[in-house]
Amino acid sequence: MQWEIHGERQIYSNPWVNLWLVDVQQPDGRRWEHHVVRMRHLAVTAVVDDQKRVLMMWRHRFITDTWAWELPMGLIEADETPEQAAVREVEEETGWRVEGAKPLIYGQPANGITDSEHYVYRADAASYVGPPTEKNESDRIEWIPLKEIRGMIDRREVVSSGSLIGLLYLLLDEATAG
Repeated sequence: MQWEIHGERQIYSNPWVNLWLVDVQQPDGRRWEHHVVRMRHLAVTAVVDDQKRVLMMWRHRFITDTWAWELPMGLIEADETPEQAAVREVEEETGWRVEGAKPLIYGQPANGITDSEHYVYRADAASYVGPPTEKNESDRIEWIPLKEIRGMIDRREVVSSGSLIGLLYLLLDEATAG
């Protein structure tokens, strides 16, 4: 069943997030204004080394006042592809350079309220080029063995949607490789 859209109006805008009211009608005939958050899209990278470790950042998110491990990620700029953003963010946030990345998985983390898209990539090699240029992203950067990821997720040490879907897909790849 598809909802019908009769119109929409923007009620707030800035470079990161835009709030719209969308005049929708549900299949049962109910018509109302639904809040929609339109956001710039996100690129995430799971960098895996030859020892089956993944590059992660320990960081604080002030919105939820929580600490957790995350994969390098950031907003896709208007002049770049999702892959270019994924590669750029790894180096800016971790100081490790990847030469390229291949698509791992795509997700829409909250498509009932936002149009946010997460493009998750995998890179299988990285070289250290120096300290991160983004000074406010993480408290520490570490290579975490893939075999530890499931326990970290169970203990809620990994909670961000982009990190979760990337890591879970990596674990699925490992479990079905063969």
